[in-house]
Amino acid sequence: MSTQTPPTQIESPYAWTRLWVSLALMTIGGSGMYTVSIVLPKIQMEFGAGRGEASLPYTLVMIGFGLGGVLMGRLSDRVGVALPAVIGTVFLCLGYIAAGLATNMWQFSLAQGVLIGLLGTSATFAPLIADTSRWFTRRRGIALAICMSGNYLAGAVWSPVMQHYVAAYGWRQTYIGMGVFCLIVMLPLITVLRRPAPIQFAAVPSAPSAVSAPAPSHPERPLGMSPGALQSLLGVAGVACCVAMSMPQVHIIAYCGDLGYGAARGAQMLSLMLAMGIASRLISGWIADRIGGLKTLLLGSVLQGIALLGFLFADSLVSLYIIAGMFGLFQGGIVPAYALIIREHFDPKEAGARVGTVLMCTLYGMALGGWMSGAIFDLTGSYRAAFFNGTAWNLLNVVIVLFLLSRTRGRSRLVAAAAPT
Repeated sequence: MSTQTPPTQIESPYAWTRLWVSLALMTIGGSGMYTVSIVLPKIQMEFGAGRGEASLPYTLVMIGFGLGGVLMGRLSDRVGVALPAVIGTVFLCLGYIAAGLATNMWQFSLAQGVLIGLLGTSATFAPLIADTSRWFTRRRGIALAICMSGNYLAGAVWSPVMQHYVAAYGWRQTYIGMGVFCLIVMLPLITVLRRPAPIQFAAVPSAPSAVSAPAPSHPERPLGMSPGALQSLLGVAGVACCVAMSMPQVHIIAYCGDLGYGAARGAQMLSLMLAMGIASRLISGWIADRIGGLKTLLLGSVLQGIALLGFLFADSLVSLYIIAGMFGLFQGGIVPAYALIIREHFDPKEAGARVGTVLMCTLYGMALGGWMSGAIFDLTGSYRAAFFNGTAWNLLNVVIVLFLLSRTRGRSRLVAAAAPT
């Protein structure tokens, strides 16, 4: 049996089928990121924990999710995406069941952080994104956007579903049932992913005009830099943009409460933000196929910064809804742009590990930004300084992207100068 699929399968009907299966797997597997928030009041009451201790499982899930993305990404580079997906499904099932049977907060936290976050949900994110990038060229941007929409869909779908079952049957029964559901539904879907990736060529820009003739080899110094240097800059940019991104996403409910509009209005704004984020990912994917990953990242980052500043001037309920929707529409395409940049400038055989590393940085940026905004509020008594802090981090991201874009223009001039006349 051949160990690789012919390149003619790129953007074939099978490639699109594979994309929709990946979207379904990410939507189901992504449930692990949202379940803690749903059951937090229940476990706090049952285990007699404080709010800070009851929030620990979420922190551990995010840490495990980020680190696991790198580990699972490296594994998918070596053996393909199907095995990591199977491993993730099994541990996701075990994690839900173990958490549902936990007798104290530490057992619950470890089940969430290690089994669900590190070994479970992580396998349905970075590896699927990297794998999707291998099956598309001209439409890689929109394909990645569709795949990564599963992360937002998970929150939109599972939050009300699990809330219903928690209220009707209890959180323990819901967790155990969710574990069994993941195993039964996800394993058959993974069989679609068993076919190996197409023969790999060098990474190429995703714009249609640039993909007609893939280069036979990959440049050893992408953008005239060492791969490690470029990877590090993208990692810092990922942290910076997501510190800014986390401010409204994590604190919008509390912010609305401080303004006197109540937590329910804040929850509606968060839902609006996530819904517009899905639309943003699809629109940004379409744009990225025409202008490339770096320019798409710059566009999203600049617009995100504008919307973030807009929160400072939005004090009426209507204006807050408008700004929340705009923020979701602007920021949703930022993270998928990093995956596209990786595929444009790095060896395709390293896609899983490199995508996982950058996405880990974005997740840690979310975690850092959420904590930092709360700490600034505790120091100042308002979120005004926190919004300025987020804007400053967003500016750092923009500066890095502008620097990288300047490197692309410089290389273009060198290529033009070296071309025969």
